[in-house]
This record gives sequence, structure tokens and C-alpha cells, in this order.
Amino acid sequence: MTDTLVILAGGMSSRMKKSSAGEGVSAQKAKEADSKSKGLIGLGEENRPIMDYLLYNAKQAGIKNIVILTSPKNNEMFHKLYGEKDVDNDFHGLKISFATQHIPDDREKPLGTADALFQAIDQREELQEKSFLVCNSDNLYSPEAFKLLIEDDHPNAWVDYDRSGFDFSQKRIEAFSVTATDEDGYLHDIIEKPQKKDVSKYADEDGIIRVSMNLFKFDGEMIFPFVRDCPMNPDRKEKELPTAILNMVEENKKAMYGIPHREHVPDLTRKNDIAKVIDYIEENYQGLSWE
Repeated sequence: MTDTLVILAGGMSSRMKKSSAGEGVSAQKAKEADSKSKGLIGLGEENRPIMDYLLYNAKQAGIKNIVILTSPKNNEMFHKLYGEKDVDNDFHGLKISFATQHIPDDREKPLGTADALFQAIDQREELQEKSFLVCNSDNLYSPEAFKLLIEDDHPNAWVDYDRSGFDFSQKRIEAFSVTATDEDGYLHDIIEKPQKKDVSKYADEDGIIRVSMNLFKFDGEMIFPFVRDCPMNPDRKEKELPTAILNMVEENKKAMYGIPHREHVPDLTRKNDIAKVIDYIEENYQGLSWE
């Protein structure tokens, strides 16, 4: 049974830092967003980061082991909150370990999400021999979504969200990459920035347009060579996890299974998301009962 979650938290939070604060976001909170990783911005009455709620939901679903992939610039803040040791810190019954996404000497930014997962697996070698989940640090995935992956029998899978279930603006939803699966639910393509006039042809057999919110399950041995050898995106100059996944699918057409699901996924991408996530937390959580 899968009981390990890798959380990718090594990004630079560039869109958050470049964005302007909207209504309901205080100057103090905007300043915090400019200085911290998105997953560590304090939220709600208890001023706890979204990472706390993410870890809580993961534990509720049955996760026992966490690997947090940080950057050299933010790892001290994560260690301060979740444990000083590199491995097996205890956080409310979760075992938390760390890996670092080192940045090449000729770059100022990390090399992308495929490189992030490669460095996590390379540094925490036990991941090469086990099944584990992977997610972002700035999305609040539900216990139900985690359970879908934990309980699924496919070695590699992702939660394939019905995009009509999101509480985002229509413009934002239409900008999400769309997933395309075969008749058995296996991935065969990821379409970036699909044209509105074309998007209907990617609907599933129920007419639903589905997207990935970067919540995956992988067999470590199977995914490792594809994240290790992932080519650079020629435009963005990054090694991207969707590219690695599609390369794996090209070699094995039944490598990646989509699990249909419909619910909102709170997201911290820009400063104006902060107020919405705070509202969500205050509406859905009455403190965190870890025991």
C-alpha cells in the first residue's frame, strides 16, 4: 500500500511575487507572499501555512511518510516548521524527510518539475524501489483525492479532475492544460493551452473536460529514468514533469491511468488567491485535530 507523499516545494513562486494583491489581501500578507514559498504563507485565524492543511489531509488519507523537496533558498524555513533533521522528523505522527532541488551554476532558477522529482528520488534512494504520491505544495488536495490514488491498483496514476467542479474564473479554468485518455482511461496526451474551439474534442466519454492538478502516483523504478532523462522544454528552458510522463506513455501506452474526480482544489498561484484560500480554510476547518 502506498504510504509516502513527495511534496514539490522547490519553485521560486515567481507568479506569486510578480502579481498584485487584490481585495481582501492586506499589505502585510502581500509582503509575506513576496518573501516566502507559497506553501508557507500564513493563513486563517491560526496563521498556519497551507502546507499544514495539506499534511493534515494526507495523514487523514493514510499517508505516513513525507518527503519535502525544497530549494537552497527556502529549505531553512521548511526545516524550522517541520523538523531540523534531514530524515524522519516527527510532525504530528508523520515522518518528514527532506531533499533539495539544487540549481545549476549557470542558472538562477530551478530546472523544472521533472528535475525536482528526479532530485527527490536521487537523494531519497528508497523512492526508487517503492510506490509514492507526488503533489504541489501550494494546492490543498482533499483526503478523498489522496485516497483515490492510495487505493487504486495501477502503478502510475493521476487524479483527473472535472474542470467544471473548480471554483475559479472561467478564464483561468480555460487556461489549464487538458488531459486526453483512451477508452480505458489511460493517458495518451496532455494539451497545453487548448483553443476554446477545439477543447470539446478532448472530452471523455461522458462529455467532461478533464485536467490534471498535479496529484500523481508513481512507481519509483518506472518513473525514475524518465525524470532523469527528461529533455528541456525549448521555450521555457525547464525540464517539465508532464514531458517525462508523456515520454513514459510513449514507451508504454498503458503506463498512466486517470482517476475521474470532481471537486474544487484551493490554489495559491497569485496574491489574490490568498483571501479565497483563507475563506475556504475558515469555512471547512475548525482547527486541525491531528490525533
